Amino acid sequence: MTYLKTGLLVTLVLCFVSFRPFHHGWANYNQKDTLDYTGTIQEFTYENPHATAKIKHKNKTWFVVLAPTSRMESRGVPVDRLKKGASVRVVGYPHKKIKTEMRAERIFVDGAKFELR
Repeated sequence: MTYLKTGLLVTLVLCFVSFRPFHHGWANYNQKDTLDYTGTIQEFTYENPHATAKIKHKNKTWFVVLAPTSRMESRGVPVDRLKKGASVRVVGYPHKKIKTEMRAERIFVDGAKFELR
């Protein structure tokens, strides 16, 4: 009986640890429609779980979900250049419900391409 209780407890703990209810992944983004535009950074946030930016393109400001900070560092993204007023090109996918949000697949900074996925 003790082994059964212990086994059940271990199983429950593993389920809760592996369950990631707050990770949004790619499910909320339409991966059939690719966005590709150049805009000006209005705001940049470099924190986990993902870096984000508000980028103005024409008359629309997009909320852009970038990669986790650790991935941006490992890919060599020059974070010091991602500041208000900087021009960047982003390629990614629009959110299925939020019309002003996208998730970036790649970013171009000073003409250099950085893969974020």
